[in-house]
This record gives sequence, C-alpha cells and structure tokens, in this order.
Amino acid sequence: MPIVAGVDFGTLSVRVTLLDSEAGRLATASAEYPLHRRREDPDYATQSHLDQMQALVVATRSAISEAKIDGTAVKAIALDTTGSSVIPVGDGMQPLDEYYLWCDHRAKHEAAEITARAHAEGLEAIQWCGGVYSHEWGFAKLLHWLRNNPDKRERFVSAFEHCDMVAATLAGITDASQVKRSVCAMGHKWLWNPRWGGFPPQSFLSSVDPLLDGVREKLMGECVTSDHIAGYLSPQWAEEMGLKPGIPIPVGAFDAHWDALGAGCREGDVVNVVGTSTCIIAMTHSQRLIPGVCGVVPGSVHPQYTGVEAGLSAVGDIFEAIARRANKPLGEMSAAIAAYKPAQTGLLRLTWDNGDRTVLVNAELGGVTLGWNLLHTAEDELFAAIEGTALHTRIILERMAEGGVPIERVINAGGIPQKNNVLNQIYANVLNKPVLVPDGTPTSLGSGILAFLAAGVFPSIEAAQAAICLPYKTFLPDTHTAAVYDELFALYRKIYFALGTSGAPATALGDVLPALRSLADKARS
Repeated sequence: MPIVAGVDFGTLSVRVTLLDSEAGRLATASAEYPLHRRREDPDYATQSHLDQMQALVVATRSAISEAKIDGTAVKAIALDTTGSSVIPVGDGMQPLDEYYLWCDHRAKHEAAEITARAHAEGLEAIQWCGGVYSHEWGFAKLLHWLRNNPDKRERFVSAFEHCDMVAATLAGITDASQVKRSVCAMGHKWLWNPRWGGFPPQSFLSSVDPLLDGVREKLMGECVTSDHIAGYLSPQWAEEMGLKPGIPIPVGAFDAHWDALGAGCREGDVVNVVGTSTCIIAMTHSQRLIPGVCGVVPGSVHPQYTGVEAGLSAVGDIFEAIARRANKPLGEMSAAIAAYKPAQTGLLRLTWDNGDRTVLVNAELGGVTLGWNLLHTAEDELFAAIEGTALHTRIILERMAEGGVPIERVINAGGIPQKNNVLNQIYANVLNKPVLVPDGTPTSLGSGILAFLAAGVFPSIEAAQAAICLPYKTFLPDTHTAAVYDELFALYRKIYFALGTSGAPATALGDVLPALRSLADKARS
C-alpha cells in the first residue's frame, strides 16, 4: 500500500514518521539539533539551517531502517516546522545567518513599533492578528536582524519561514522568487491576507523603518495553502535521505496547525497542542475579528476553512524549570501530585515566564505566583503551574467563543498530554468540558495527512483523517471539582487582567490572597 513520510521540526529535534495508507504508522525516528542560547541575553534563541537538514537526513534514514522498507517506496514527503522561525538569505538561497527561532524574543521593541505605527495609520491587518503585533513574528524579527547586521544588509535577498525554507532546500530551488510561501506562516505571522491584497503596503513598512524599503517585493512570491505543491525532491537530497527523486513536497505549515489535523480536528474542535509552549488551534467557516487572538487566516489549517490560532508562550518549559530548580525528575514530581485536590496548595500561578502570547500579547510580563507560605514545596508549585496553564487556556477559549468560534470538543495534543494524565484531568475540570487525548503520539500525523494528499492517495483531508488518526482517551470533568475551579478562575481572571494590562487599576485585589487561603482550607478539609 502507498507509503509517505511526515516530518515535524520541533524546537530541539526533527521527527520523521513513515505511514502506510492502510497499516498506519510503520516507524518513527528523530534526531536532535542544538538550540543556541546566551545566558547574558535570555531573549536570544537561534538554530542552524545546516544542523537541521543534517538531522533530517539522519532521522529519515533511521525511520526507513526501522520500518525495513526500501526508501524509494515513499511516494511523498511533507513537513511542518516551528514558527515564526525566520531566516534571512542571500543569492542562491544561501543563509546569511541562523534562524531567529520562534522563542527568540529580541524583537520586542520592533514589534511595539510595528504595533504603534499600524494603529496610527489605521492598518486593517493589525486588527486581524489581535490588535498587537508580536515579538515572536516575522516582520519584527526581520527588522531586528536588519538593524543589528549592517555588514550583511547588502547581501540580503529575502527572508523565509522555516517551513518554506526547508521545502525549497529539498526541492533544490535556488531562486528566492520561485519559492512558494505558506499561507499558514504568512497569514499568522506576516500580516498577509487576500482581504487586503497580501502583505501590508510598502509605504507602511517603510514608515516603520526605512531599512524595510523594498522588502515587500523581496517577500513576494506565491502564497498558497498546503493542498498545493512546493516542489519535488531533488536528486541530491533524495540520495542523502535514501528516497526517490521527484516525489512531491506540499507547501508546508506550522507544527501546531498540522498537529491539529493529525489529532482529528474538525469544525467545532479546539486543539491544545501542549509542548514547550501551547498552540491553540481551531477552524471555522466564518471569518470574524477576535481581539487578542494571534490570527484569523483563511486556509491556514484546512484549505477550506478559516484557521484561528492562539496560545501560551510557556508551558512544558515551566514544568521543566520547576523540576530543574528542585533538582528532581519531572516524572517523579508529577506522580507525587496525582492525588492533589483543586486549589489545595493555596497558590495561584500566572504562567507568564516567557511573556503572554494570547490574549494580552505582552512580552514584558513575567511569571507570578501568589499565596506562598513557608511550607510550600516544589510539587505544590508544579501543581499550581499546571492549574495556571489550564486557567490561562480558559481565558483564551472564552475569548475565541466570544468571537464566534464554535467549541464543542477540546482535544489535548502535543507531547505532554500523552504522558501526563494529571494535566489532562485538571484541564477537563478547569474547562468543565470532556478533554479528548489521542491514544498514541499524533505528532507528524498531520504532515503525513498532507503527504497522502500530495501523493493522490486520499481525495480529502477528512478521508485521510478517517484512515490514520488515532482513537481517543477521554477525561471527563468532575462536577464538584469544576465548581471549585469556577471560584479559582474568577480570581485568576481578575489578577490576569489587573497585572497584565498596562494602566489597569490595581485596586480591589485585596480579596485575592484571603480567597486563595479559603479555597485551600476547604480542599484540605
């Protein structure tokens, strides 16, 4: 039966999954690459394109070996990546620097300037990405690079999102103008939308900074959905990877958007892709403005729907940081909190350790924990952090619902829900909805679905989902526990907007700490 390769580039590794149209997953292999950080600059986060391509070769060959197949039997390869992860290129599509990874936050000032100018000029595009342009997005990162690399500016030809760069590299494309660009990437991170003719006008970009003169033309190229072909695997990369040259490569997308498809997302679903951070993905037939949401983009998840994206800037990395500071294994700590009751710690954790992605879109925020006493433990903080991410998710889902996004099912995808039932049950109780978790690892199934479409194996995304998506484990909310979390959520919501909104009155917060103690007392009794 037809076999395809689904590729997922994560923050620290690339995963390649080989899928059979009838038998499902044949093999999965991964390979790591370094994330470059600087202790003196916590906003710095880059990766090498060469490191990533070498890891892709290793993972692909390992998957072929594990599956015990001939690599030339693979009919298509599709890939998703992190984003916005931006790389500037020169002639011949040669990288001029490393990727500004999604979690590189050096462009905070540039993002603020873009936001201010957009509102001053009444730019419609700013409203469709939640009213605030993020430091995690493309134009801010590109402007920061241009400002800080004067010696490389003359060689600058264009800039690409990771998903488009990898597809072009595999296809052997050396002319930047011939690279197809992902609607998913451009729509959610680069202010692109057919509604206003693509990118914002050059006059706006130049008004932000003259260094952006001409950049609109340099970014021009066909922006298309992922049911289009980006190119065909070149002989060079086919030989390195052990695949057949000429197989199709569909236009790529961001990992969370395809992870949502791989988790079985349909209209009416919200998918929480929970990993180092959380991306929250939904799709709808309507197209309405939603204040504070990262993007509302036609065709970004499913070509026939409008994709809606939101998220939390830090989740799994907060849990890891708590365990690291405690010098304890995270798995051991997670087991220790399995019997904890809702709000029993008396702690309220705002998970802004990496800033706020949605709905405040504010990189200047930091993690806050209220309610400490002298006997609290690291396990208490971990439990409160999990509660905090669930409470923050509820803020986001309420905002999406107010914007007309139907929410009938909640699906927890990504790596963490597969191994943390405590988190899944807390989410079910906090959201007061059943939480579905794929019974197995859904990562890279989404890219496999698009590879099957590119190979012509299935007629639609829905048909491919029916064939290869996993069954679910279901976590049901407990009525009593959900009622406790309603009380905690009221406190969380008050603190979230009071501390997170510049100029918001900080009055009327005197009831928060006593209320936390009261909830903890009730839980213990």
